[in-house]
Amino acid sequence: MTNQFARSSSNPKITLEQWRCLVAVVEGGGYVQAAERLHKSQSSVSYAVQKLESVLGVAAFTISGRKAVLTKAGDMLYRHARQLLEDAASLEAAACKASAGWESEIAIGIEVFFPTWLLLECLDQFGEESPQTRIEVYETVIGGGPEALQQGKIDFAISPHIPKGFNGELLYSPVRIIPVAHPDHPLHQLGRELTLRDLRNHRHLVVRDTGSQRTSRTHTVDVAQRWTVSNMATSIGAACRGYGFAWLPEEKIRQELEEGTLKPLPLRGGNERQVSMYLIFADRETTGPGARRLAEIIRQRLRELEAD
Repeated sequence: MTNQFARSSSNPKITLEQWRCLVAVVEGGGYVQAAERLHKSQSSVSYAVQKLESVLGVAAFTISGRKAVLTKAGDMLYRHARQLLEDAASLEAAACKASAGWESEIAIGIEVFFPTWLLLECLDQFGEESPQTRIEVYETVIGGGPEALQQGKIDFAISPHIPKGFNGELLYSPVRIIPVAHPDHPLHQLGRELTLRDLRNHRHLVVRDTGSQRTSRTHTVDVAQRWTVSNMATSIGAACRGYGFAWLPEEKIRQELEEGTLKPLPLRGGNERQVSMYLIFADRETTGPGARRLAEIIRQRLRELEAD
């Protein structure tokens, strides 16, 4: 019996395409939607799932109205099938990278708070070493980087948040966030230390979370008036024109501070925040040599800044 089981497990009877059809039916909500997703006929998807059920001797779905509903056995099959397809895709990606040497393209997610000049210096150094490698940079806010990792859009992220199921390497972070407003803003006219209660009476300028599952983490203060914008340049511009106050990275507004169009708010109990940054790989085992080298350049540059 043991030998028979070993032969059976080493020679799977279900193909990846059949598992793909099962997953598509679950995630699409039915056979019609699955066929559209896979660019197949409905009959071929239905046949693939029926064949899978027949070979395994289980019913993966019951039909409720026009919708295919998972059975308990089907739910177990779906979860394992999805993992199997993800593993197969990762294996193919690793094989392609191994055969091609350094990647032709690298995608990274960088938190918008991260110093732009530092990122550009690192990209330039990498470009000298691998001029043929294209770099795609996703500038993310809060949940954007973790979400891009989970969706497999990027090779690695530098983010203050580590998504569930991932490990992050703590980096030295030069990011210092301070509350600011135009010198003529009413908050500066109070002529004293400010409290959170003072801030609540004025407009808060916020940069929108780029993750689809947005939370209130970008909201520093609970206020009645808030403008939420899509990029930091807009938030800085609005603050410089006196339209509200904002928490902004000091490095990003150095020129505005020097010119006097923005001035730090004297907030009682601390008027700055250090933001921890983590280097998070989508999959360390399958990350290509190019992405690993770029990550090392960023690490090294941050170590040099810390030493200074």
